[in-house]
Amino acid sequence: MPVLIVVVIVLAVGLLFAVDRAIKAIKRIRRRQDANRRLVAAAAAAEAKNRQRKAATEASGALTSLIPAIHEHETRHVD
Repeated sequence: MPVLIVVVIVLAVGLLFAVDRAIKAIKRIRRRQDANRRLVAAAAAAEAKNRQRKAATEASGALTSLIPAIHEHETRHVD
C-alpha cells in the first residue's frame, strides 16, 4: 500500500510537470503569433510608405520634365 501511494505521488508530480510545460509552450506560441502579426503589420506599413515615397518621386520627376528648373536658363538682363 505505501508503494502505491509513492507511485501515485510520482505520477501526479510528473503530470503537473507535463501540464506546466504544455502551458508554457502554448504561451510561447501565442507570443510568437502576436509578434508575427505585429511584424506583418509593420512590413505592410513600410511597404505602403515606400510606395507613396516612390510615387511622389516619380511625380516630382514628371513635373520637372514638364517644367524645367529655373537654373537651366541664362539670366536675362533688362537694359
